[in-house]
Amino acid sequence: MATTKWSIDPTHSEIGFKVKHMMFTNVSGKFGTYDATITTEGNDFENAAIEFSADIASVDTANADRDGHLRSADFFDAESNPKLTFKASSFKKIDDGDYEIVGDLTIKGVSKEVKFPVEFSGIMTDPWGNTKVGLSIEGKINRKDWGLNWNSALETGGVLVGEEVRLNIELQFAKQA
Repeated sequence: MATTKWSIDPTHSEIGFKVKHMMFTNVSGKFGTYDATITTEGNDFENAAIEFSADIASVDTANADRDGHLRSADFFDAESNPKLTFKASSFKKIDDGDYEIVGDLTIKGVSKEVKFPVEFSGIMTDPWGNTKVGLSIEGKINRKDWGLNWNSALETGGVLVGEEVRLNIELQFAKQA
């Protein structure tokens, strides 16, 4: 069977995250510049090869000072580590529409295996005749696992920035000719 390449449609995708601030509210952010590809056998997504990268310089939390701090050596160290990457080692169907993705997430030069549930929307054709597929990924990581350790203690106890990062990723891919 022929392999099929799928490229990300950045107009209809979003790479989002949330982190607790002062232990009681969430600060949301996203990456504005990223790339992802999927390679499948025909239109079968089981065992698809999936790769993703995001430009650290494109991190956006709607606050320029905070974004600059995130790009600094305190967090992502964008100068030395300009991209975060993910390469799937497994993409398997759990049941209709539900998949599980496993792979290596590399941030700041540190690679760790992660596992996330994936909602697979199925394959559809848009009004212009393009074959599309959608994936929704939600999961959690601990930022300290990748050396993103900066924090500040609060006078009232606790810390300024939570360790848990919640991911909210919406991906739309277009089948390549």
